[in-house]
Amino acid sequence: MRESPKTPQLDAIDKLILSELQANGKLSNVELAQRVHLSPSACLRRVKQLEEEGVIAQYVALLNPKAIGQHGTSFTIINLENMSNTLLHAFEQAVRDEPQVLDCFYVAGSNDYLIRFSYRDAEDLERFHTEVLMRLPGVERSNSMLVLRTVKKTTALPVG
Repeated sequence: MRESPKTPQLDAIDKLILSELQANGKLSNVELAQRVHLSPSACLRRVKQLEEEGVIAQYVALLNPKAIGQHGTSFTIINLENMSNTLLHAFEQAVRDEPQVLDCFYVAGSNDYLIRFSYRDAEDLERFHTEVLMRLPGVERSNSMLVLRTVKKTTALPVG
């Protein structure tokens, strides 16, 4: 039996640090320490520990898709020809290698995968569908849902 990884115990200060960093990952250690009412050295120790424990996975800059010409978002359901391990591995590797695929989830239920990607315009959407999506290993069927308006989007996980 495989042991599941140990979940770190987060206290109120850890949770406050995580909330502040999720809201603004560019905070300096001094600014963060002031917001969570710690000394800069104590704050830095806690942040380093959260990084070492894998609670903080990475720091990134989130781009505005429209500002870089990506005006559309699609969520696409994918069904494969079969569920052999070989095909699953080949499909998943091809998805990892495709930079336009933003997210890919292996899902339970009557479908196999859910993919999110962005596109510039209708021509770019068609190109992605025919030249990328339908050429991924084992794709039998796809069903795309185009986003009309984003009601809520966050990268922040609840830590409270």
